[in-house]
Amino acid sequence: MRKRRVSVLMHEALVPPEETTGVDLATVEWKTEFDVVTTLREMGHEVQMVGVRSDLTAIRNVIDAWKPHIAFNLLEEFDGVAVYDQNVVAYLELLRVPYTGCNPRGLMLARDKALSKKVLSYHRISVPEFAVFPVGRKVKSRKRLSFPVIVKSISQEASLGISQASIVDNDDKLRERVAFIHTNVGTDAIAERYIEGRELYVGVLGNMRLKVFPVWELFLGGMPDEVRHIATARVKWSLNYRKKHGIKSGEAKGLPEGMVEAIQHVAKRVYRVLNLSGYARIDIRLDPTGKVYVLEANPNPEVAYGEDFAESAEKAGVSYEVLLQRVLDLGLQWRPDRLG
Repeated sequence: MRKRRVSVLMHEALVPPEETTGVDLATVEWKTEFDVVTTLREMGHEVQMVGVRSDLTAIRNVIDAWKPHIAFNLLEEFDGVAVYDQNVVAYLELLRVPYTGCNPRGLMLARDKALSKKVLSYHRISVPEFAVFPVGRKVKSRKRLSFPVIVKSISQEASLGISQASIVDNDDKLRERVAFIHTNVGTDAIAERYIEGRELYVGVLGNMRLKVFPVWELFLGGMPDEVRHIATARVKWSLNYRKKHGIKSGEAKGLPEGMVEAIQHVAKRVYRVLNLSGYARIDIRLDPTGKVYVLEANPNPEVAYGEDFAESAEKAGVSYEVLLQRVLDLGLQWRPDRLG
């Protein structure tokens, strides 16, 4: 393995401190950044952390002064705008600097939940029926959208703005929840038919040749019977809530014969149709009849040690160190002019 100079791009508020004695590293906000930086250093790479918020100067300065072989991209936004992450990697491409993770076109397609669903539907990949409610426009009833529906931000990730109140079953509640997304999240809203069923995730790694990891499941069986079993922000990020209700994730078990291969095939199709590269997680719902619905694709998913993507890789025989090295290698091999 050749040692590389790696600039790790991260939000400036998530730059890990040099001294971590006495810190619970399992609960800090900068766990992903810490895991990636420390592991790359232990592997022998030279690593420089670059905190970024709303100015590209920090990136340009480290490139000019240090001349990294590659940028490890951990940015999920730029200047507080989620969809601006595609512009950061486009900037790196203009500077001829290799980077990890997804290319600008794939980010653009996947970050817009409505656009990605239209593309997937065109390619006959099943997605829930949906409607978009732009900021500033009156919310009108959609006759072809049957209740219940789940209302989300059209572009934000990490279940931001998703709670039990996100699932609505009439027009009044729909207007109320769309207004909540417009006001509190600040983006257009998308309402899609709620699919009852199992919450499944599939990790995919690669550019042209793809490696698909085992089908992973978010186990929500311990939640109260009176609530919907969905991945709310609290389910994803509250350790106390997860412990209280026995919420965990792991390899999906008990799927019908051939279903694992079918789901992995769908995940690969989604990855290619949306022009993704590097690595991604495909979110799926499996309804009680066995029908597979693609909820969304998540390029550059959470890559911390012990989280779903790394755990599913481990189950496939890919250790955390090997996973990060493979992510680096894919970034070094990527050629924007070959995108097609």
